[in-house]
Amino acid sequence: MPCDPFPPAPGHSTRCAVDVALAVIAGKWKPRILAALGERTRRFRELERCLSRISRKVLVEQLRELESDGMVERRAYPQVPPRVEYSLSAAGARALPVLRALEELGLSMMAEPGASRRSA
Repeated sequence: MPCDPFPPAPGHSTRCAVDVALAVIAGKWKPRILAALGERTRRFRELERCLSRISRKVLVEQLRELESDGMVERRAYPQVPPRVEYSLSAAGARALPVLRALEELGLSMMAEPGASRRSA
């Protein structure tokens, strides 16, 4: 039997808890969206400007996925023009320390010799 450093969670025979968490927060844009919303509630256009290289289509898709996974809350105001604000949910706020730890790890790795091969 192979050694699995991340065995399935108790009561779950096939899925590892780390896999579940990564499925929700991993990717190019989701961590950046969560970090931006960790600073404060933002309107869609503000997020779009904050994440300058993201396309509108991808931002919409990523926000919908994060909302569906319970990480982000969307609030639409009934006015003209429409106003929509996004903020972190309680679950999204719990992800921030993990993202900060990953940032610290990345910074320490970038400072090590040979870091140029790790740059993306």
